[in-house]
Formats: sequence, structure tokens, C-alpha cells
Amino acid sequence: MEALAAVADPTRRQLLDLLARGELAAGELADRFPVSRPAISRHLRVLREAGLVHSRVEGRRRLYALDPRPLRELDEWLEPYRDLWARRLDALDTEIARGRRARRTGDPA
Repeated sequence: MEALAAVADPTRRQLLDLLARGELAAGELADRFPVSRPAISRHLRVLREAGLVHSRVEGRRRLYALDPRPLRELDEWLEPYRDLWARRLDALDTEIARGRRARRTGDPA
């Protein structure tokens, strides 16, 4: 569940989105955000501690890559809730359709 806490922050979600496309250096990641490099470094540390990213050193650069395993675990945990919301949204869609039909025909819903 550390992954859930880590992805709660929008900046960390954006970092994960960038890393989903491939490995990037810390500086390249930091350049894409309007916050300080130390702030991005702290976000990367949280992601690393949650197991969502791993890093390696190449010369003077630290390269980060996504590790999707914790996201899979989170996805499995969310599955029952996804089904619950799907049923509720289906019921809402049915009620909306009834309301539209009632307005077209002039019948009370």
C-alpha cells in the first residue's frame, strides 16, 4: 500500500507517466517541472522507497526507470471497487436514459 500513498501526489503521478515511456535522468525529469530540483529529488525518493522506480548511476547521471510491479498489486486491490463503480455507473446511465425518454414523451419520470 506504499504505492497508493506514493501515487496520491500529482507530481509523482506525472513522474511515473514520464518514466512509463522509458528511462530518464533525474535532471531531465526535473527540467519538466516548475519546482526545484531538490523537490523532484524528494518525489523520486518517495517513488523509489515505494518500489515504483529504481535508479542506476551512469557516470555522473542518475537514471530512473519505472518498476510496474507495485502498480499491478494496486490494480489487483482496486479490482473489486472497479466492479462496484461499474454497476453504479450502469444504473446511473439507465436513470439518465429514462429521464430523457420521459422528457421526449412528456411523461413524468
